[in-house]
Amino acid sequence: MAEAIQSLTSQRFRELLKSLSGISLPEGKVAMIEQRLRRRVVLARLPDTETYLQELMQGKLGQDEIKVVLDLLTTNTTSFFREAEHFDFLTEVALKEFLDRTANDRRKFKVWSAASSEGAEAFTAAMVLNEAAIRRKFEWAILGTDISRRMVQRANQAVYEAEQIKLIPRHLSSKYFMRGTAPEVATKVRVVPELRRRVKFRHMNLMDPTYPLDRDINVIFLRNVLIYFDADDKSAVVRRMQDHLAPGGYLITGHAESMIVRSEGLEHVQPTIFKKAL
Repeated sequence: MAEAIQSLTSQRFRELLKSLSGISLPEGKVAMIEQRLRRRVVLARLPDTETYLQELMQGKLGQDEIKVVLDLLTTNTTSFFREAEHFDFLTEVALKEFLDRTANDRRKFKVWSAASSEGAEAFTAAMVLNEAAIRRKFEWAILGTDISRRMVQRANQAVYEAEQIKLIPRHLSSKYFMRGTAPEVATKVRVVPELRRRVKFRHMNLMDPTYPLDRDINVIFLRNVLIYFDADDKSAVVRRMQDHLAPGGYLITGHAESMIVRSEGLEHVQPTIFKKAL
């Protein structure tokens, strides 16, 4: 099967991808596009990726196919306790400040994992918050969102390979994961119901002009996402994020993005971490 994508088709498709998701793929990613879409080309019974993309952009393959393509081209790198210092900050600084400010009321501590992939980031936050709530009682909730419906579905199932939890401290992995006993699930683990009830996942596109979310979120994780957007889209996403932070709330980015965030009303308190004014 011929795989060459013509330059004009590649440009038009990458523009479509950017308009739908904010993801800016350089011309050099054409081979990656071909590799990830190869199975869709075969299923569509088309001769090559060039023809597939042409028909996709002409609407001949339907909107559901576009959703599938977005899923396939979305990067979903994730792991538990990735950049572990952020979860120390979550409980030792952000949560402590919140509890000190709200000692006399019953407000809920809210966390948003804004590119949650298959849920590892959100469930890591859930583990550390649940441990903190044992020491000092408070209410908390976590929302994970992702542009990939496939990843949202996997996150809601909360099933992982046992290999994925090896780096989690033993006292947490044994407490918060159930291991499969039947032969067909012997290599699988699942997050315990106690955490699954407190962590919700839904589909959302950060390129949408508004977000249907609360405006008193205490911590937003936006890690390793902005690097895929162009300058204007980065600024727009950060502004929208800021609108949903509670006063004194924190935006946490990836290390490659720390110098990207520029917004009045957000103070750069340490590398990768920004605080909204009280």
